[in-house]
Amino acid sequence: MTTVTIIQPTISEEQNHKLRCAAYCRVSSNSEDQLNSFMAQTRYYEKAFEKSDREQLVDIYADEGITGTREDKRDEFQRMISDCRKGKIDRIYTKSISRFARNTKDCLKNIRELKSLGITVFFEKENIDTAKLTDEMMITIMGGLAQEESVSISKNLKWSYQKRFEKGIVNVFSAPFGFKLNNGALIIDKIQAQIVEEIFDMFLNGIGYQRISEICQSKYKVYKDKFSYYGIRYILSNEKYIGDSVYQKTFTTNNLPYRKIQNNGQLNKYCIQNTHEAIISIEIFEKAQKLIESRKHKNIVSESPFRGKLICANCGTKYKRKDSRNKIYWVCRKHDNLAELCMNKRVEEKFIKQSFIRLYNKLLFNYKQILVPLQTSLQDLKLKKFNGKTQVMDIHKEIAKLREQTHVLARLKTKGFLDEAKYIEQTTELTAKINKLQAELKKLTRLDDEDETLDQIEMLIDFFERRDKPITEFEESAFESIVEKIVVIDQHELEFHLIGGIKFKENI
Repeated sequence: MTTVTIIQPTISEEQNHKLRCAAYCRVSSNSEDQLNSFMAQTRYYEKAFEKSDREQLVDIYADEGITGTREDKRDEFQRMISDCRKGKIDRIYTKSISRFARNTKDCLKNIRELKSLGITVFFEKENIDTAKLTDEMMITIMGGLAQEESVSISKNLKWSYQKRFEKGIVNVFSAPFGFKLNNGALIIDKIQAQIVEEIFDMFLNGIGYQRISEICQSKYKVYKDKFSYYGIRYILSNEKYIGDSVYQKTFTTNNLPYRKIQNNGQLNKYCIQNTHEAIISIEIFEKAQKLIESRKHKNIVSESPFRGKLICANCGTKYKRKDSRNKIYWVCRKHDNLAELCMNKRVEEKFIKQSFIRLYNKLLFNYKQILVPLQTSLQDLKLKKFNGKTQVMDIHKEIAKLREQTHVLARLKTKGFLDEAKYIEQTTELTAKINKLQAELKKLTRLDDEDETLDQIEMLIDFFERRDKPITEFEESAFESIVEKIVVIDQHELEFHLIGGIKFKENI
């Protein structure tokens, strides 16, 4: 009779063979109840792996207050998938398919990719383990159920909003420039309101959007991000400045993935008058609207996709548009003022468009040979830099603990156990600590120059992967999606600067 001797593994061998596990958590709103759920999920997974002999928790990925229907909105989910591709994870645990994905297509795509990487996923609610699946039909079914759940929730929310609009009951969640929120109501911010009045005054005195933007950005640097070209347009056309509110200007599509689009008559709009104090008189506002309408037909220049994007290689000046004999040209401002100041001559717009079409088509057919190797090199570089930064998970845990403390304080205040002054003092301190940790976390994981460049190159690759045929005419949306600026070398050559810092020269 043969005796079988069982050799017990050493502690080091056990550790080496432990499965590296990750947990993915998500809550679908920013409400306190959902935040409590978020904290509960985080604590649950931390405790679940404390005494495990076969598995070790390497990280918890938690998206807070983000929809599950759009994968590209979930930063932590994307970080988890990225870590899977880097070989940092062997297995993923998540509460349910609806936490993981509410879109069947994305669910299947991610499961297939993870399986190809040798990574399994366990869905606790449905008791589905991809390690034991021989057929993806179960995932399809469960993904479909999750998708239906999302659609049902969305329809219920839309119905409730519709009823509120009809009754004139609305919740204000954000304040446009010039106002601030006070217990859900819009009240005037006196300093900002003066700037709003100044903007309307400049516009009615013949100053255009772009010039107003430049004046305000120079004069009021603290609000610089509010005064883009489109920010000025928004201010000048927003009815809230006369004390009224129009609801359902945009609406969310019924099909996944949900998209917010402009309401151009597809649904009813609801105008409620005198919802708050006005900054601008009705007379001034109506004059501005008439001027905006008249400029729609005249001010073609401001709508050009090339505006602000053409730079002179010789002197660094931006190009401006000029019409001559039924042709559109772009010319260096210095050259146009005095030819001796800059020798770069004007370029006809149709040749700029033709150059972009050629560049676009070259990239469409060659992006796998050009962009994908670049993406791989940057990922390798990022991985080398990231190695050793094990404090990321510790920071996540610390942030979670601090957030839990803020929720405890909120409950104590609500129940009368904590006075207002003490509550503000303690929550301010906790918020400062959370902000400091988040800043440190971003430095480690998200905000390196390499990270931003890599994200943009991935966007560029994704852009061309979604395109299946070359273009024969200039597409403004394609141009604005991938081109940051064009440097005009001379009237015979352009240098296109794409997102991700990539440059390509193209003859005119």
